[in-house]
Amino acid sequence: MVPAETFNPDNMTLRHMMLQDIDQVLQVEHRCFTAPWSRQAFVTELVDNRLAHYVVLEYEHRIVGYAGVWLVVDEGHVTNVAVDPDFQGRHLGEFLMRTLMDYCASQGLLRMTLEVRVTNSVAQNLYEKLGFVGVGKRRGYYTDNNEDALIMWAELSRE
Repeated sequence: MVPAETFNPDNMTLRHMMLQDIDQVLQVEHRCFTAPWSRQAFVTELVDNRLAHYVVLEYEHRIVGYAGVWLVVDEGHVTNVAVDPDFQGRHLGEFLMRTLMDYCASQGLLRMTLEVRVTNSVAQNLYEKLGFVGVGKRRGYYTDNNEDALIMWAELSRE
């Protein structure tokens, strides 16, 4: 954990994810998820998926978070959001989500959706704070333990 007294948010940089970021992204992925994406999954997203938009959040040249979304017709589908456990509790997940939401709105999208583990109340609370509402479940969605996913949707601001 980076101590709060040494953390300087002015040293944060947000930018598009690039292929050379994948090693550091995978480190965060493995620290955050019990069923992490593979290297090839990220390569495919960056190289082959024309619908995908991914960003990384750097702190002093270290990737500490990332997020991705697919732009499908008039909807954004959040694929993943992760913040390194050493940097959690500093509203960086919220910052990444707001970044995706702003990007989707700027592209003319009307709403966003995501799936979240039914047991992940911390993430659900964040999404609800951002205007997402639970609308259903996907049974057995997570392959590591067959856990259900809560499907959440949010309408995007038309400002």
